[in-house]
Amino acid sequence: MLNNRTVPRARRLTRPDVVLRGVEAGIGPTVLLLHAGGERRRVWTPVIEFLVEAGFRCVAFDQRGHGDSGGRAEALAPCADDVAAMLHAEPTGCVVVGASLGGLAAIAALGDPAVRARVAGLVLVDVLPDIQPHRVWGFLAAHGLSGAYPELVGDVIAKAPRLRQITAELDLPVLLVRGSGSPITGGDADQLLRLAPHATVTLVRGAGHLVARDQPTALAEAIATGITGWWPRSSVPQL
Repeated sequence: MLNNRTVPRARRLTRPDVVLRGVEAGIGPTVLLLHAGGERRRVWTPVIEFLVEAGFRCVAFDQRGHGDSGGRAEALAPCADDVAAMLHAEPTGCVVVGASLGGLAAIAALGDPAVRARVAGLVLVDVLPDIQPHRVWGFLAAHGLSGAYPELVGDVIAKAPRLRQITAELDLPVLLVRGSGSPITGGDADQLLRLAPHATVTLVRGAGHLVARDQPTALAEAIATGITGWWPRSSVPQL
């Protein structure tokens, strides 16, 4: 239920070529939430309500080409630059939560040491840097999305080697939250652990690829539990 802490406050971030619109709510350690391609920030609403009640501050923007934000999403680099700008507008020590496209844009942004220095950890929601083209196109075709963002999908696939390199070099906590009905398998999760041995993995039952839409409360619980040790104890809410 909404209260004075959970009522969202409008945010606006002006980029050189686009205006990004978002919301923030809550008081406490900051969690930046990045939605999947084809989604918009409102998919995070129940997640934000849970996290705010748990003592976190949440920020969520519509990514470029989505929702109330302007522009077009045609390549990964501008999306990553947007994430970097979001992080530079926040206090140092944010946790970044990225679903699908949001997670890939976050990884790409973290390739910049100046961005990485501002982040306390990374939560990947049903997305991995090991992108296999036949599986990506097959998944999109199966869901009638073959024609959605074709330039962006092709560019993301081309960036896979760089995304793997960044992930392997991350010295930040990493949590993968995957859905039990997701195309990402246990074997895929094991591959992430080989790439980033310090990462952890949580499974959300009853969720497919869009975990925030399918099981928002379970996702919020997994995030809150998983990130609690990522800040100095004095700044972490007690769950």
